[in-house]
Amino acid sequence: MEHINDVQQLARVVLTPDAPGYEEEVSGFQTGFRQRPEVVIGAADADEVRRAVAYAAGRGLSVSVQATGHGLPGASEGGLLITTRRMDEVRVDPAARTVRVGAGVRWAQVVAATAPHGLAPLSGSSPGVGAVSYVLGGGIGLLGRRFGYASDHVRALEVVTADGALRRLTPHGPDRDLWAALLGGGNVVRLGVVTAMEIDLFPVAALYGGYLRYGEESVAAAVRAYLEWTRGVPDEMTSGLAVLVYPDAPGLPEHLRGRYVATVSVAYAGDATTGARLVAPLRAAAPVLEDTLRELPYAENATVYAEPDQPHAYYGDNAMVRDLDADSALRVLKATGPGQPVWSVTQLSHLGGALARGGAEGGGGLDSVPHRSAAYAVRMLSALTPDVDVPRVRTLHREVFALLGEQVLGRAANFSFGGGDEVSGLHDPDLTARLSRAKRHYDAGGVFAHG
Repeated sequence: MEHINDVQQLARVVLTPDAPGYEEEVSGFQTGFRQRPEVVIGAADADEVRRAVAYAAGRGLSVSVQATGHGLPGASEGGLLITTRRMDEVRVDPAARTVRVGAGVRWAQVVAATAPHGLAPLSGSSPGVGAVSYVLGGGIGLLGRRFGYASDHVRALEVVTADGALRRLTPHGPDRDLWAALLGGGNVVRLGVVTAMEIDLFPVAALYGGYLRYGEESVAAAVRAYLEWTRGVPDEMTSGLAVLVYPDAPGLPEHLRGRYVATVSVAYAGDATTGARLVAPLRAAAPVLEDTLRELPYAENATVYAEPDQPHAYYGDNAMVRDLDADSALRVLKATGPGQPVWSVTQLSHLGGALARGGAEGGGGLDSVPHRSAAYAVRMLSALTPDVDVPRVRTLHREVFALLGEQVLGRAANFSFGGGDEVSGLHDPDLTARLSRAKRHYDAGGVFAHG
């Protein structure tokens, strides 16, 4: 392990709490939690990451990592934080249908680089999310039911482990247990810093997609119609339903301000004629406030869910469920809808298809993605405000997910925001034991103590 005495020798960007630029460096999309490290390394390449890890390990400092700051697991104090936003390499191999992405790359960059080749990554609903951290958490994307989890299609990982070594992992290499632990383990496993990955691309140049919005008087009908509709659609159709009370804010369209609205977002990996036929039952289910469904280039995939792109404070959690009936879904919505003291967005994501099958071409079927048999994910995002703190939101989430009863299989790492070290439900006992063995082998000293 390399020994460096002067922290300023670790990288070109080294910041302490009293340095100009420190606050900006530790900030991110999530403003409800903040990392307050003793020192920040703004890594520009894998060698700077390697030196930073070796330095921290030699001084008993815990190491944490932050890319875009979307999925911070909670606040942390002290230690050494490696920010990866400068590691933004995107290298496309159109012949092999792969792309190499650096640790700080966002999905928007990958889509922009691959679209000219008629290829698409298994990206998520928000183009601002970091690609590497998303894939490590499993990654349920716009093409998920057609092609599976993003982590099912990884060709190689480059990771700095606690000993300061840079390793290149492949599914059939000597560190298969480390490979398996990282893919799907998300920020829970904490075995190293992934500096780059090579992932598969798919010949998808366009989608039939967008959303349908329904007003308050039609929310119940829309939920019932949506759940019934999902039971008969092909794997090429990936979709979700979100319900929320829109703020009465001047920047919003008049027809949404202050209204309780259900939005069904769909992405069909097929031709527009078939896509329109498949969504016809949703259009007929109830009066529609907005209809944006159309054929669109994959480069415009961000319009399917049209998620907010401004940083804000939030807490999120989820339940992966075996099945979901309309009555249970409506009970959840009643507990999170109009008149409730905590403002929340409730989302139902249709799973199954290739997400359930696994068996990746690239990954060899060896990973830590939990709860593949889940038919739906029920997700909640709640706003954190001066009047609504984390304990209050956690209590609400526990009460809401309890309404789903024995259908709950567990939780998914990628949809858990603010849970800190809360790992209950993320993995079954056998998988938990395997991850624990990997932790003891690759980071027995607990260098990577924070998510």
